[in-house]
Amino acid sequence: MLTATPDLAGLTRASDNKILLFVMDGVGGLPHPSTGLTELEAAQIPTLDRLATEGSLALCEVAMPGLTCGSGPGHLALFGYDPLEHDVQRGVLEALGVNFDLRPGDLCARGNYCTVAESGDVADRRAGPLSTERNREVSALLVDQVSLPGHEFHVLPGKEHRFALVLRGPGLSGPLAETDPQRTGEPPHPIRALAPQAEGAAAVLTSFLDQARAVLAGEPDANFLLLRGLGNSPDLPAFPERYGVRALAVATYPMYRGITRLLGFDVPETGPGLDEQVQTVRENLADHDFVYFHVKETDSAGHAGDYDRKVRAHETADAALRELAPLFHTVVVSGDHCTPTGLLEHSWHPVPSLIHGPTVMPDLATAYSERACMQGGLGRPRTKDLLPLALAHALRLSKFGA
Repeated sequence: MLTATPDLAGLTRASDNKILLFVMDGVGGLPHPSTGLTELEAAQIPTLDRLATEGSLALCEVAMPGLTCGSGPGHLALFGYDPLEHDVQRGVLEALGVNFDLRPGDLCARGNYCTVAESGDVADRRAGPLSTERNREVSALLVDQVSLPGHEFHVLPGKEHRFALVLRGPGLSGPLAETDPQRTGEPPHPIRALAPQAEGAAAVLTSFLDQARAVLAGEPDANFLLLRGLGNSPDLPAFPERYGVRALAVATYPMYRGITRLLGFDVPETGPGLDEQVQTVRENLADHDFVYFHVKETDSAGHAGDYDRKVRAHETADAALRELAPLFHTVVVSGDHCTPTGLLEHSWHPVPSLIHGPTVMPDLATAYSERACMQGGLGRPRTKDLLPLALAHALRLSKFGA
């Protein structure tokens, strides 16, 4: 029984073979009640089906069977870090994703502007949803009118209703409970320390929230805020040093840009569409060995509960992969978690995954789908094991032991 993982940093070797990690966020689904087909099975995805036919498939457990994971743990697993050992809160990733220069000890939170009714209950968790322009206006109000003597704070606007909050100063340790009730018709939760060392941080955040409520009381839409993913910036081994590659991340959303910046990837600016993302890969590929390419729409469609939209998202992703795959020696396709449209949320289901390349032994699958992956030659590995497999197939790992 394997009880320890070899230090891959001591096994990596130079190679000209480039690796693509193509991540369709929330890729997995469940059969539609009227058709019996998942979104992958209903989609026209010739590139993915070809790679599946020529490669080998797996259903990957993100962390452990039955555990529903967020995007942060899911991406850590994709990059070869055990998400059960490395705890990176979402607030840290949001702050990094908007290019904020975090310092050791900074306390971060991911925020939603929300609308609270006169009753005190949350009426809309996304405040409309809020426009990005209004987000900037409301964030500026907080920066101008809230005061935390002895501590500094930064409200970092994101897209639409999202923002990141960073507090800096003494005594700002977690763990802390989230304030988001995750549903309407309930009041925001108070900040609560989950351990004695977090009492000071809870007091500072309570002051911030009390002042924010007063500052935003007259706003027609964003009259309060909800905080999730509170935590301090961790110290993780850098991806390029750990795996001996020059790593590039091509993603548009702050969280995914944030986690890759945290791990030492190069994260250039890119356009909003997959065509622009593909062009960003082409412009930067010569200087990199490993490319992470993120597709968001597959997850967004799942959260919206829109089956047809998710089918189309798979087809759009397939078209992008058709352009990218020929540029790489080894291609890995997977997701950070499943987001079935019938559930509208992340789920615990294992993620359909494939590896393609000249050193891969093809299995018997002829399509890329959940049911095809059940029969895949790679079985049911944990997601974190995909990265060492990719390195091995790209001839970037030396022999372990004598």
